[in-house]
Amino acid sequence: MTRSKRAEERRSQILEHALLVFAHQGYHGASVSDIVKAAGVARGTFYLYFDSKEAVFRELLDELLSTLRSSVRGMDIGPSAAPMQEQLQGILVRILRTAESNRALTRIIFREAVGLDEAVDAKLQGFNDGLQAWLVAALTVGEGLELVRPTDRDVAATCILGAVRQVIDRYVVQSDAPLDAESIAAAVVRFSLEGLA
Repeated sequence: MTRSKRAEERRSQILEHALLVFAHQGYHGASVSDIVKAAGVARGTFYLYFDSKEAVFRELLDELLSTLRSSVRGMDIGPSAAPMQEQLQGILVRILRTAESNRALTRIIFREAVGLDEAVDAKLQGFNDGLQAWLVAALTVGEGLELVRPTDRDVAATCILGAVRQVIDRYVVQSDAPLDAESIAAAVVRFSLEGLA
């Protein structure tokens, strides 16, 4: 095994165990000592890869946000494209499955990350702003194709994002039960596009 391969494995080992420690003890209750003990590495080894507990958390956060970003794609409006509702459901299913498969980190983000530090807040705000802009663009396309009625797209996007956050909180953060992502996504998209009437 090459030296760089071993270094990458060691780095991954530290990240994996840090996540377990954060999940078990909470971010604020965890220390570098807890992480190195769980990972079975020396304190000096930890500091070869990370400057602090905060740096480990930021990297875990970056990985999750990157995975979530990759699950959000542009709307295909070509003649052979799937219906808009189906495309939106697919995107939401991918987001829900990503949150579920990263349940421990999702819980930490929802419960402890906001206000943790300026860098984390900026990452989360940037991610939220990107989703907001994507939704506004999708609604603009939908209006242009007369698939959704004219509305204040920024307010509508904010409401949809709020619904998605609440669904993740209820069905991923507060629950250990398996997630029926397809049914939940269908209900959220149907409600978002059709309302209650």
